[in-house]
Amino acid sequence: MTAFAQRHAISDVCILTADIERSIAFYTGKLGFALKHRAPGFADFNGAGLTLALWEIGHISQHAGLSAERGSGHHNVLIAVLMSSPAELDACHAELTAKGVSFQRPPADYAWNARCCYFAGPDGEVWELYAWLDGGAPGKLA
Repeated sequence: MTAFAQRHAISDVCILTADIERSIAFYTGKLGFALKHRAPGFADFNGAGLTLALWEIGHISQHAGLSAERGSGHHNVLIAVLMSSPAELDACHAELTAKGVSFQRPPADYAWNARCCYFAGPDGEVWELYAWLDGGAPGKLA
């Protein structure tokens, strides 16, 4: 079987931020990203290439059980991989678990209308596997 990283592109890079409004102002006003989705504690942007997302560290900590600590040795970035379906996400979770990847918890459906699971890389970087549930992504802006 072809390895996970050769089958699934990284779709989003997410900065775990302390102040979502300050970060939105920086990325729209100074770098020219166009706001695509906005939800409590979360925003993402259209840009050339990957989706850039912002997620308030306290919000993801509250919902996904990740540490809210920031700084050296703590979570500052999240790398996301969009799966085509919740079933594909569950299959990837099983595949990676069999290879010794330790997940925060099993895949679950979250309030932002996605099925997700999370694990950390060797330097504390957070990985999210996610698939939209029926109805897709909430908070889409025109």
